[in-house]
Amino acid sequence: MLKSAAVSLFFCLLLFFAPRAALAQTSAAASPSLRSFNEVFPGISAERKKAIFSEEGLIRVLRGGQQVELIPASGSAVDLYSELMRRQHNFRAEMLIVIPHSPERLLGKLDAYNALGNVRDLGGRLYFSHTRQAMTPLFEEATRIESDRRTASIPDPQPAHMLPSTETIFIRLRDTNFGNTFYRGEFSTNAYGIIYRLTNFRTIRFLFFPVLREENLSAVLYMEPLQEGMLVYVIAGADVSNFVAGRIDIPSAIAKRGEVFLQWVSDGLKSIR
Repeated sequence: MLKSAAVSLFFCLLLFFAPRAALAQTSAAASPSLRSFNEVFPGISAERKKAIFSEEGLIRVLRGGQQVELIPASGSAVDLYSELMRRQHNFRAEMLIVIPHSPERLLGKLDAYNALGNVRDLGGRLYFSHTRQAMTPLFEEATRIESDRRTASIPDPQPAHMLPSTETIFIRLRDTNFGNTFYRGEFSTNAYGIIYRLTNFRTIRFLFFPVLREENLSAVLYMEPLQEGMLVYVIAGADVSNFVAGRIDIPSAIAKRGEVFLQWVSDGLKSIR
């Protein structure tokens, strides 16, 4: 009996002092509440998966008749494509990345919500400008504002302790190419993740020319904690006039903003981890 008790004590001590990373990985793999990437996005090629699980993620910018290809399973409860197709956009983009869980704990929906709350952290993020041949801030300033009528800056909120049922936020980005741009974001949840629907509530201009008129940008962001990490899935579309599209490299502009956006989300989740 004494020997049996000693063996039990030994295993209890072993479990107690086991590395936290090993425990977290076991928890992630065994968690029945988290879906796997393949459940949500079946049939993705190995080459694309490599990009999706990389630091940069996968970004596809589509013109005209090109088709969206990163479509979730029909029974996944993740249908951003039909929302996008309600509008006849002449430019579309799809983005997908999986950000690994922390070794210490699994990322959750509240972490995703809080990461997106750090709007000011979008300001000053760099991209390589071929025109200037230098690293340049894409957004010189990023801030929340009071509303679509009152554009005074307000601070980012403190990290939340529970998810709101719904929320509407307003954002001003001082874009290095387009000047001040204004967006409305509408937050909601589903059974598995969180959703942000984003549009521009004022016309976006290049010099004096309108690039995107009011409400002509549609973007839907979906984030879900999976067994492998946090899924970040975005579909966006824009109605750009032919006059402007012939003078600005719109696919490049979309890709650069997508890269900075995914980097911002990834950094926000890593700071929470």
